[in-house]
Amino acid sequence: MTDTDANRRPIAARDTGWARALASRLAATRITPNQISMASVGFAALGAGALLEWPNPAGYFICALCIQLRLICNLIDGMVAVEGGKGSPLGRIYNEFPDRITDSVFIVALGYAAGAAWLGWVGALAAVGTAYVRVFGGAVGLVQDFRGPVAKQQRMALATIGLLAAIAEYLVHAERYALIAASALIAAGSIVTCATRTRAIAACLNRSE
Repeated sequence: MTDTDANRRPIAARDTGWARALASRLAATRITPNQISMASVGFAALGAGALLEWPNPAGYFICALCIQLRLICNLIDGMVAVEGGKGSPLGRIYNEFPDRITDSVFIVALGYAAGAAWLGWVGALAAVGTAYVRVFGGAVGLVQDFRGPVAKQQRMALATIGLLAAIAEYLVHAERYALIAASALIAAGSIVTCATRTRAIAACLNRSE
């Protein structure tokens, strides 16, 4: 295993037939991995905009769909770069920076839609913190740690579940309990993830003494 492989986020969907087929098709075009990474930012802006502009089942569904499209971009960009042999010197920047933007855009929008903007901002800050701790581990010579309990995939799963639950909730009453719960779980889970990753780094550094 190379250092690049060790520091690559483990994603089970990478081994599925549809993902390999899509990555192969895109690798055969002039589309670059960096462009795919930037497309995820576009989906985040579209989803967040729909959520804030239409706080109803239509907006919730569009946002949930855009979250999934964002995750597909996050999956496929690396596959086109690595398996498709189209990586670039700037690939590491495009692999990280758009993720931080899209995470924050979705999580902050979810907080505002829930009527608890502060939860969205806390969740976004904590989500960035999980990435900071992970990259810090790599900076001190350790393999980057993608453990949860609420890493990127879990954050987006919670947001998606919250949005879909909000569609059902909207048909029953006007409260936004599902969105509030999703925002709270993302914020709390991300804070716990920062702590678990920090403890793991500390343990590894202690063992290396």
